Amino acid sequence: MPMNEQPPWGKKKKPAGPEDLLAILIQKIRDAFAGQSGEPTPPGEQKPPSSEETPNLFAGVGKILTVVAVVLILQGVFTCFYTIKPGEVGVILRFGQYTRTTHPGLHFKIPFVEELDKVDVETVRKEEFGFRTRIPGVNSAVDRKGYDMEALMLTGDKDVIEVAWIVQYKVSDPVSFRFKVRDVAQAVRDASETVTRRIIGNMDFDYVLGNREVLAASARRELQGQMDRLECGINIVTLQLLDINPPEPVKPAFNEVNEADQDMKRLVNEAEETYNKVIPKARGSAKQIVEESHGYAAERLNRASGETNRFKAIIKEYQGAEEVTRQRLYLEAMEEILPKVNHVYVIDKNQQNLLPLFDLTRAAGK
Repeated sequence: MPMNEQPPWGKKKKPAGPEDLLAILIQKIRDAFAGQSGEPTPPGEQKPPSSEETPNLFAGVGKILTVVAVVLILQGVFTCFYTIKPGEVGVILRFGQYTRTTHPGLHFKIPFVEELDKVDVETVRKEEFGFRTRIPGVNSAVDRKGYDMEALMLTGDKDVIEVAWIVQYKVSDPVSFRFKVRDVAQAVRDASETVTRRIIGNMDFDYVLGNREVLAASARRELQGQMDRLECGINIVTLQLLDINPPEPVKPAFNEVNEADQDMKRLVNEAEETYNKVIPKARGSAKQIVEESHGYAAERLNRASGETNRFKAIIKEYQGAEEVTRQRLYLEAMEEILPKVNHVYVIDKNQQNLLPLFDLTRAAGK
């Protein structure tokens, strides 16, 4: 084609923006399929036939490939940069194989070669058993109808019980979470039901009612172990037993049994209270009497031993000096007796007449 000859599609201005570029590409596709040139024929004039206007299939295919190439290039440019939001991680796959993990921020990937998969690692996921939350929030509404098979369990003493619980978990390993297990939520549900039913099935009904925190902690540890063995890439945050009740048909009988059990416990507690008041007091009184008897016996023995030693000492002194000892004993007796006497009457031993008449019955001091 000569240098000064105008190309078949004519001279056009450079596109002013993406809209103009897109319009030009669409027009070229239309011209390629219609076999038309880019320069329109003025009205009233007939365009002379030219060999260049003969439809050329290969030229049209080349134009289409050019357009497709341009579109692919633009798409690659627009998709090679990506942003990871806070609370997410990006898993990069190259030809379907895991390559690396990217953290929040702006990153680059090879277009058409690497694929991005975003995983939320901050959101706490929840699985509910025995009920479903219909209206979440502070005053949440739940629906229990239709979920009896999830809640019904058999305890170790062969009683039927209804248990409603929740499992909350977060993603700890995005790669394992995406590629190790096909359905992690279903795996959590299946493993949680297995663990909870086994633990409650080994306990008595009364123990389950009074130790739900202990059972929940044990179930959470065992469930976490199973998730680690399955390589689910999650961390169990909470396993909480919410409601533990008997089935609806047996609730009246169960309430009566509970009331009787509470009355029995109340009577036992009252009996133990009385026992704790009376028995220790009786034991203390008995011990006091025994100790007093021991003290009295020791006192009498010590007094008797002292009197015996005193008597032996007096005998020994009496054998050495009878008159002096007898006189000393007499004086000591008088010293002890005379302070208690109110009147003293001295009678002459040589008196020959009748004794004077004394009113010995008169009280002292009158």
